[in-house]
Amino acid sequence: MKDQASKLRSLVQNVKKGNDQSLVEKSKENDKGAYIYTITSGKGGVGKSNFTANLSLALKKQGKEVVIFDADLGMANLDVILGVTPRYNLEHVIQGRKSIEEIMVQGPEGLSLIPGGSGIQELANLSQYQINNLINAFIKIGEKFDIILIDTGAGLAHNVVNFILGADEVIVISTPEPTSITDAYGVIKVISNQDKNVKVKLVVNQSENEREGERIAKRLIKTANNFLNLDIELLGVLPKDNAVVKSVMARSPFLLEFPRSKIARSINNTASKLIDTKVAKKSQGIRGLFNKLLGF
Repeated sequence: MKDQASKLRSLVQNVKKGNDQSLVEKSKENDKGAYIYTITSGKGGVGKSNFTANLSLALKKQGKEVVIFDADLGMANLDVILGVTPRYNLEHVIQGRKSIEEIMVQGPEGLSLIPGGSGIQELANLSQYQINNLINAFIKIGEKFDIILIDTGAGLAHNVVNFILGADEVIVISTPEPTSITDAYGVIKVISNQDKNVKVKLVVNQSENEREGERIAKRLIKTANNFLNLDIELLGVLPKDNAVVKSVMARSPFLLEFPRSKIARSINNTASKLIDTKVAKKSQGIRGLFNKLLGF
């Protein structure tokens, strides 16, 4: 990652000297600062991608322009949840063969998905030309959308941590299972040690009831505050609901398949809370994302 940081610093220096006419500097005034959330978890199987897909639709229903970036290299399944089949992915953008618009897939309700694919793996070893292409591509995205949701892999792989630290805020998903709670805390601890100012929101998924979810969240929030000196906000508690399994089998988000289900109501409430708590915040935007990457 040091090599990548060195290349990125070199690129920015060239831009400042006028030696590179990339869109990084040209687009400063045009970058509207799409707010970036990275959604992650300590372990797999907690419903992270399902949450991401349905949260995106709920935000879109409430008037926000949202794009999902599927950054889960090992277990990418947002395409299955959304019922789409991507033909291209981020690798084609990095290689200069496709634009970001050409790889973008339109899902239900006009929701936009950027497939990461094997391009995520290439992020650790990019040439200056490829870095330039990637920055330009994401700046364009930042001009068109209000919110970017980055769905990462579970755990603490190198690229996962980088996407977490580069976001405006992090949403950590956990279930009531003890191992899930422990792993969620592990993720929070690692990112807090690397960035004391990280903003973390917590979602407890697959809870038997709201009271159980709030109890678990309260315990995790208290532990993070006591031992990490970190304030975590509870974003939402999502119930167990058979609508989730049925919607996955139908390859359609539960918000569309079962709009009156308990889980649909909960995800709508979560989206409303996310919008309400974002009102006073200023996004780093895409340029902020890459500025943080320079520091890695």
